[in-house]
Amino acid sequence: MLPAPRRDAPSLADVLTGALAAIRGEPNRLAAPPVRSAAVVLVDGLGMHALRARAGHARRILAAIPAKGGAIDAGFPTTTASALATLTTGLEPGRHGIVGYTAIDPQGDRVVNQLRGWDAGMRPEDWQPHPTAFEAAAASGADAVVVGAERYRDTGFTDAVLRGARFEALASIADRIERTVALLREPGARLVYCYIPELDMAGHASGWESARWLERLDELDAALEPVATTTLSDSGVLLTADHGMLDVPEHARLVIGADSALWSGVRHVAGEPRCLQLGLEPGADPAEVIARWRESEERRAWVVGRDEAIAADWFGTVDPAVEPRIGDVIVAARSRVAYYDERTASPRSLAMVGQHGSFAQEETRIPLARWGAFAR
Repeated sequence: MLPAPRRDAPSLADVLTGALAAIRGEPNRLAAPPVRSAAVVLVDGLGMHALRARAGHARRILAAIPAKGGAIDAGFPTTTASALATLTTGLEPGRHGIVGYTAIDPQGDRVVNQLRGWDAGMRPEDWQPHPTAFEAAAASGADAVVVGAERYRDTGFTDAVLRGARFEALASIADRIERTVALLREPGARLVYCYIPELDMAGHASGWESARWLERLDELDAALEPVATTTLSDSGVLLTADHGMLDVPEHARLVIGADSALWSGVRHVAGEPRCLQLGLEPGADPAEVIARWRESEERRAWVVGRDEAIAADWFGTVDPAVEPRIGDVIVAARSRVAYYDERTASPRSLAMVGQHGSFAQEETRIPLARWGAFAR
């Protein structure tokens, strides 16, 4: 039986849209009460598994996580580009169109990086045409603000998923969170999104079980002191993540040789190491490619065709314009492995310890902490 994202409970798609609904005084899947202003703090890479395993270093966060509804589903694929688009649009990847870390550009006959590879052939408003929560907030008369690092201010990805918000750049975790609280205290209705990438960066480099990642968790939990102690009677704060991660040991980072039969019929390799999306050569038989991959990797991965993945609800409802961006064949790791193409793998990518992209609980389950009016 194939895995599938949960649709019967609140998920990442409901967090920012739920905060906006609370500002509007509307019902929402989070059962968040009406508020004047709201903020969402997104901690990249902070999964519930890691958070609970390091509970002594995250006391402020864990104290704000309710016993019921404190863990939600990130959706699929568990990767930043797809997840942040889901957060800010309230839509699944099959609708918003950002279907992986890298994706197939059928018009350009190429693979494009969804975080950093935007160019003239990928206009953000065409690739991701749906309104964001920030545009909806502005239309409702609320101020929409993104608080993040300067390097994210002007990118194609920012234009695709954060449009409608004004951007405020601050360097440190503490400064970003302090500014978020200050914005909530200002008069008027306001929707604030605060992005914290530091834990994900430490996890990729050293693993979530490393001292480096733990230092970042300590830093984050300490920085949340203003959120935990400031009286926010008419405003609410939510903290969540885009995905979790697991540590993949060096011997399980599997490099598939350039001459391997697994690449027969494969034209493009997109996705990420724990969730390959294979675009096939014209005329190649998907069934043959699937059979080769299953013979080799079925113990370690789910190997499915695009139609099978769509039928299993992996990407949610898939728009016709989005379907060709999804690989003809998908290889989603089920064990603690990651797959690399020898022809394109770099020493930096092969050194990556913390990984995500597939369906492991460590990847899919994320926290939903609540403060202020949302904690009642």
